[in-house]
Amino acid sequence: MLRTLGTCYYPEHWPEDIWAEDARRMVEAGLTWVRIGEFAWSRLEPSPGDLQFEWLDRAIEVLGQAGLKVVLGTPTATPPRWMADRHPDMFAVDDQGRPRGFGSRRHYCFSHKGYFAESQRITRLFAERFGKNPHVAAWQTDNEYGCHDTIISYSEAARDGFRTWLQVQFNDDIAALNAAWGNVFWSMEYRAFDEIELPNLTVTEPNPAHVHAFRRFSSDQVVAFNRAQVEIIKDHSSAPISHNYMGRITDFDHFKTGDDLEIATWDSYPLGFLEDRVGASPEQQRAYARQGDPDFQALHHDLYRAVGKGRWWVMEQQPGPVNWAPYNPAPLSGMVRLWSWEAFAHGAEAVCYFRWRQAPFAQEQLHAGMLRPDSKDAPAMAEAMQVAAELKDTPDVQPAQAPVALMFDYDADWAWATQPQGQGLSYFGLIFDVYRALRRAGLSVDIVRPETRDFAGYKMVLVPGMMHMPDDLKQALAVSQAQVIYGPRSAARDASFNIPNPLPPALPGLDVTVSRLETIRPDMLRPLKEGGAAIHYVEELAGTGEPILRTNAGEVIAMRDGHQIYCGAWLDDDGFDMLLRQLAIEAGLTVRDLPEGIRVRQTATEEFWFNHTAAPVKTEVGLLPAAGVLRRPRPAC
Repeated sequence: MLRTLGTCYYPEHWPEDIWAEDARRMVEAGLTWVRIGEFAWSRLEPSPGDLQFEWLDRAIEVLGQAGLKVVLGTPTATPPRWMADRHPDMFAVDDQGRPRGFGSRRHYCFSHKGYFAESQRITRLFAERFGKNPHVAAWQTDNEYGCHDTIISYSEAARDGFRTWLQVQFNDDIAALNAAWGNVFWSMEYRAFDEIELPNLTVTEPNPAHVHAFRRFSSDQVVAFNRAQVEIIKDHSSAPISHNYMGRITDFDHFKTGDDLEIATWDSYPLGFLEDRVGASPEQQRAYARQGDPDFQALHHDLYRAVGKGRWWVMEQQPGPVNWAPYNPAPLSGMVRLWSWEAFAHGAEAVCYFRWRQAPFAQEQLHAGMLRPDSKDAPAMAEAMQVAAELKDTPDVQPAQAPVALMFDYDADWAWATQPQGQGLSYFGLIFDVYRALRRAGLSVDIVRPETRDFAGYKMVLVPGMMHMPDDLKQALAVSQAQVIYGPRSAARDASFNIPNPLPPALPGLDVTVSRLETIRPDMLRPLKEGGAAIHYVEELAGTGEPILRTNAGEVIAMRDGHQIYCGAWLDDDGFDMLLRQLAIEAGLTVRDLPEGIRVRQTATEEFWFNHTAAPVKTEVGLLPAAGVLRRPRPAC
């Protein structure tokens, strides 16, 4: 499949007499795709039932006649003002009981039945009108589910939906719910499902089983909302359907949402993310202020390749300064090209730049585009055109299975958020630290979903922090041919958030038991005899497995038996580097000592080298310039 470029366009923002010129310039720049429509509801239906679709007909025709393929977004992320008046209780409610208001976007609660029906209605109107349009070559449902903390809503609609959801989960047996949740503790037992409230506004912390169940319910509401749109579109169109996910948004299960879609896309903003969600130190933020974190985008590329079952895009690629982070620098010259090629190296089918022209009005007027507000080329244009020329003149990228698999489980993320046991600790943070260590060793990684049971072809499989592990997953890992690394907190809870007996992790073929656990202060790390240190979360282990990591005080924190290893501690960078490099070598993998900021990604036939630093770096393949990309044939093993 040929890799392509695109952009995000808002014809409703611009005079109609410039649409054709914009389309001509997009094609001239080497773009193939253009996404439109996802925020246009107020122009499509300015008042209830007053449908004004003709302008969108014309816009699609202009773009299509120029040779562009249209991705049409359903406009449900931005319900118009009259919708809020029609359904004044449709707004999401925060954990303090305060409803969101009108005047921005994503101002709806997924559980509100009235808005759910309205979203189906506008989607049906879209699908009926545009489903057979030859220029509409793909669809997007809504926009960025979960952005702005809009998944978990404590509304009356959510409360009512949660009660119904629990009745189904527990077969209308309130005694079974009380037993599963341990509600005998603190006299929390219920007599009926309609007594159950949402887990907020309690005097102290609510029951973790209650919280975790509400997180599962909230995710299921997103899946149902998305599925309703997909089913309608598929009744009228054979074009593939996507959704654009966001970086480090884990409040709903993207795998389950993606099961109803043909393509996963995500919105990549390396500089904004470095400042507001990577979790980088001030020193790292300064060093990579104009390049972005070397691993954050790659992790999401690999994650959404899994969510899309191999088919994925970058729907929004940062082209210049954004407007929403604590600090908003411009990308270093060459980074727009590097980010584009990094996505293609990880298997992206398309990279679309956000946005075509910078808006001179409203919330995003300081968000750069490919064009300035005066329609002159912005700095990103030249780099995008360079990528387009390179795509045309070089062989297509051929994906391949990586040698390393890293399991990612959204349910585990909710479990850690429900009971972190230490300030600032998160499942995503643990996964990211493990992923970074693998990348620092020069290894290519596949993210795999928690339902995976076939690990053929992988030499290493890592399952850190998956708090509930079904028995069949444990068995599949135990009989796999891969080097398997668990922990910490792997299999620490059952499906109802109880500590299981026998005690965790209870892994077949590996006799290890967590005899004690603790979380530790950032200034009280535990040095290891083998090098590095345990940080954040530490489990002391017992059993007949072979000890392979000990603290200086002699505490055993990692054990192995054959190809299975349980590491009961969150390690610092030196610790993870030491452990994972050693295990990778034992698994028959080649590891590298990469300079700071240099990363490597292997495809079926090639090897890509990326310099994420602001200076030239000498590597084993030569001098990589700042923000440089090297594409070369893959060396023979």
